[in-house]
Amino acid sequence: MNTLKATLRVVAMLGAGLLLAACEKPPIDTVQRGVRGTGMVQVYNPRIVEGEQQKNVVPEPIPAAPREGQKASEVFQNVKVLGDVSVAEFTRLMVAMTAWVSPEQGCAYCHKLENMADDSMYTKVVARRMIQMTQHINADWKPHVADTGVTCYTCHRGMPVPAEVWFQPPPQKHATRMAGSKMQQNTPDAAVAYASLPYDAFTRYLQKGQEIRVNAVTALPTAAPGSLADTEGTYGLMMHMSDALGVNCTYCHNSRAFAPWTESTPQRQTAWHGIRMARDLNNEYMVPLTATFPAHRLGPTGDVAKLNCATCHQGAYKPLYGTPMLKDYLALSAPGAQAALPPAAAAAASASAPAAEAEAAKP
Repeated sequence: MNTLKATLRVVAMLGAGLLLAACEKPPIDTVQRGVRGTGMVQVYNPRIVEGEQQKNVVPEPIPAAPREGQKASEVFQNVKVLGDVSVAEFTRLMVAMTAWVSPEQGCAYCHKLENMADDSMYTKVVARRMIQMTQHINADWKPHVADTGVTCYTCHRGMPVPAEVWFQPPPQKHATRMAGSKMQQNTPDAAVAYASLPYDAFTRYLQKGQEIRVNAVTALPTAAPGSLADTEGTYGLMMHMSDALGVNCTYCHNSRAFAPWTESTPQRQTAWHGIRMARDLNNEYMVPLTATFPAHRLGPTGDVAKLNCATCHQGAYKPLYGTPMLKDYLALSAPGAQAALPPAAAAAASASAPAAEAEAAKP
């Protein structure tokens, strides 16, 4: 009997330990974002926020280079992108990209040093396409990135492959006993913040373009707008977005009525554009590069690495907490952007940086 009691005590203590392990140590901070009593608050763990600070530090910009003089395409061979910028600015941007993407490997990560014009390295072909993708984001997706924009550093943070990318998961090898297929559920995965929801919400929403329509627009609807499977997939994506931005649902939604746009925050519209931007980039830039990558860079089903919300945000409500890097590298803002910018406008853009940083820092 004594042995049984001792065993039960140990089991109870272990159970309590497991329960407490899932809890966050207080104190937890809250920031009110709506009318009192509606639950419109953001909940933050100060220790987690503090831990996110270091990876969101923006490197000091390389001093500006003259925009006058010969163009890169006039001096260097095989310059298919950025050929319209000056040699000095082109060299400056290459140095910055090396620090952003391959600080340890250096220029040799993309180039054959004995012949920099050679295109035989897949990394050079991919890098060229990624520059075009960055210009596309900054020029055509302002409803999401605004004038803050993005650079290579936004995603890479000093690594050849961004820390946050996704591949299609392999299919289940067999049915799960009497329960049959798990439908990608009840398998905690980082993609859905370790919830029991379907762990591949990205393929359907950030690649295939399935509509997110699971909330009824009328009371007591006679026909459900979405199936239970669609609802679970939607919530899987929402869990990812919440985790990727380090926020809870009320960052975009009004907790008393999740569906109506008229009662949502402005951030919901920004997120709407972000979902479509991710889908556009995956289908137009990443997937077409599949054959360019070697096998060891592909996923378990042979697909290429793709992006999601975490690729840029990495736990912050705005990537790099909204610090605008693009102002220092205007060649990435659009094809031909810097070459077309008058010197006075370039100086004004640099001078307005403090105001832009203050505006971007607003949640």
